[in-house]
Amino acid sequence: MKNFFNLTDNELLIEYQKLLENYNEYKSLNLNLNMSRGKPCSEQLDLSTGLLNVLSTKEDCINKDGIDCRNYGINDGLPEMKEFISELTGIDKENFIVGGNSSLSMMFDTISYFITHGSSGSIPWGKGGKIKFLCPSPGYDRHFAISEFFGMEMIEIPMKKDGPDMDLIEKHVSEDSSVKGIWCVPKYSNPQGITYSDEVVKRFAKLKPAAKDFKIIWDNAYFVHDLTDEETPLLNIIDECKKYGNEELPIVFYSTSKITFPGAGVAFMACLGQNLKDFKKMYSIKTVGFDKLNQLRHIKFLKNKATLLNYMKKHREILNIKFKIVIDCLNKEFKDNPILRWNNPKGGYFVSVDTDLKCAKRVVELCKELGVVLTGAGATYPYKKDRNDTNIRLAPTFLSENELKTAIKLFCLCVKLAFIEKRIKNQNKKEV
Repeated sequence: MKNFFNLTDNELLIEYQKLLENYNEYKSLNLNLNMSRGKPCSEQLDLSTGLLNVLSTKEDCINKDGIDCRNYGINDGLPEMKEFISELTGIDKENFIVGGNSSLSMMFDTISYFITHGSSGSIPWGKGGKIKFLCPSPGYDRHFAISEFFGMEMIEIPMKKDGPDMDLIEKHVSEDSSVKGIWCVPKYSNPQGITYSDEVVKRFAKLKPAAKDFKIIWDNAYFVHDLTDEETPLLNIIDECKKYGNEELPIVFYSTSKITFPGAGVAFMACLGQNLKDFKKMYSIKTVGFDKLNQLRHIKFLKNKATLLNYMKKHREILNIKFKIVIDCLNKEFKDNPILRWNNPKGGYFVSVDTDLKCAKRVVELCKELGVVLTGAGATYPYKKDRNDTNIRLAPTFLSENELKTAIKLFCLCVKLAFIEKRIKNQNKKEV
């Protein structure tokens, strides 16, 4: 493949015209290919169809303790679901609250509670002046949306190969009492697929916050979502924090959203001490019980850790094909043409790419005109502002294999067009 950095201006113009002709041919096809969100594909959802049939009689709706799950009660979750998630995570079952279908909703509840009621004996965040939240970036746009919704000042924290920049985090946390928390996706991070190293997790556990009500929001969304046969380990943040007397720091979240049905899964949160007491009380007021039938369905279907891990292999077989299509295409088009950089994730749901010459927005625009929908450029940063205009999150999972082959091919075409446009524009500026 041609290295665009080695081409003369005239050669770039010739290449641009060829690419543009190709682009216009595809534009007339009126395609509709969506790579904007990390949604499971239909084949993945089919894996969980049996979940719908495990409760068919009255007797099926009775849990192991004789509780009729069709009725009110047990607002912090069925005991067997706590045992299940405890076996998977190594966190004591007594430290869990089992919620509804959305861990994001539980995160929203968590932030809302701290805003109105405070934590660790401190005044409510909403009455203490400016609230700042640390945001490892590129990161999860819905985390940032929660911070923005509550009027927080978001502070961008660069990501490194082993996790967020801990030097910068330690500085902010130790020096500024208005810094109240940090968002984390510690395993197969959204979108870069980075897993926090042991050293990073230990440094989190050893934090000495100026704000005694500082919180680590630990969104472990991809804890069993490996793309290889070799699991990537992640230290247990709760155990590490307990070692240093910081058990009130972390609040950990999990869900089955990308394991069974995203719209009808089960969410979990785990925390210790006063945090656990506060949230159990809050949920006892907010609800007289989450959907216990759904919890019971899941435990009857997923059973235990061994069953779940075998089940996740089926997901992996489907997803590996999708990720290989994307990575192979990127290698073919850009291995010798370094105008694009990308990660090769070992798990999670995304491929993160970085363009050259600050042209991510233009790539997304060009793709949209072809009917290839991507997450908006900048979405992976606080306030949707990527100062370098480089990062784009690709979500390969939802499209069929043939659709994905077309979508990633057109994405590569748009990257090349955007690069040449920017190169020519920059050259014209120099000449002026």
